[in-house]
Amino acid sequence: MTGTGAEAACKISFPVENAGRIFRNSSAEELLAHSLERAEGKLTDGGALVVETGAHTGRAARDKFIVRDATTQDTVWWDNNQAMSREQFETLRQDFLAHAEGRELFVQDLFAGADETHCLATQVIVEYAWHALFIRYLLRRPGPGGLKGFSPQFTVVNLPSFRADPERHGTVSQTVIACDYTNKLVLVGGTSYAGETKKSVFSYLNFMLPDKGVMPMHCSANEEGDGTDPAIFFGLSGTGKTTLSSDPKRTLLGDDEHGWSTSGIFNFEGGCYAKTIRLSREAEPEIYDASIRAGAVLENVILNDDGSPDFDDGSLTENARSAYPLEYIPNASGTGTSGHPRNIVMLTADAFGVLPPIAKLTPSQAMYHFLS
Repeated sequence: MTGTGAEAACKISFPVENAGRIFRNSSAEELLAHSLERAEGKLTDGGALVVETGAHTGRAARDKFIVRDATTQDTVWWDNNQAMSREQFETLRQDFLAHAEGRELFVQDLFAGADETHCLATQVIVEYAWHALFIRYLLRRPGPGGLKGFSPQFTVVNLPSFRADPERHGTVSQTVIACDYTNKLVLVGGTSYAGETKKSVFSYLNFMLPDKGVMPMHCSANEEGDGTDPAIFFGLSGTGKTTLSSDPKRTLLGDDEHGWSTSGIFNFEGGCYAKTIRLSREAEPEIYDASIRAGAVLENVILNDDGSPDFDDGSLTENARSAYPLEYIPNASGTGTSGHPRNIVMLTADAFGVLPPIAKLTPSQAMYHFLS
């Protein structure tokens, strides 16, 4: 669905006046074509889309802010988060609206959460076609008729060409990730790194789900082929969550973000965002094959002269990434849900050898190390 001006703008939750063309819920094939037409990236020899994100090749943690108001005053850990005033956010929001005027926008209506009891209807509005393709892969796509009566509960607006003004907006640079949890809106500007959009959704789920009796988890998860014996793998970025959960002998639930409710665990996402530095078919065949498949998005990956990706080249960043839908993994779960795990693995990148290579913890030890 496409449209122009006020007619199209009124159909999205961030009402841009005098908008250019708005592409609503374009398919992956359409978004790939738009990305190429707009010279946002180029294809590998196998048909994956390669893009570069410029100055930001990872998340801009120092540029993230949360609006401090009655909703967040006593529910956000302010020692570890930066506050933005309501007035500063409103100024930023108005400037985002003005900046978006006349621009082509890509809108995706998606869901976060495989458990229908706890899923979040999410609208993502971006100015890059490849960003729309990325988030279409990473969040959960509705099935036939799934958008009937769709009403967004949360909105992310990502305009990489926007530049924040520290004096006017209260930021520390021209990059900004501003989260208004009262109005369920996140504004991202000044960075092309696609992970900011994905993590903006996860941050809000981290904020709202505990009150609903759900523990949000930064983890991967898999299960036996018959749907039994789920296991979860906790770990920071680069510790091996994606690699260890992509086991050809088990069913993959997801590689990064899950919830744990009274019913069991469930994936928040519909795709994977794998690190590709030194990726090889020999070591990680499922991830490798998904990453070179037509339609995958390769972020900051260098190409060889023959058009094939060089996953050993980290000249742009060691944080090169591949984004693809879960169905690119042959043994991925069709439901994204499972029961209560009996096995929990905590992964660390311990370069100093302080910890033993492997240790079995008691429940009390596991709770201590998880919380400490």
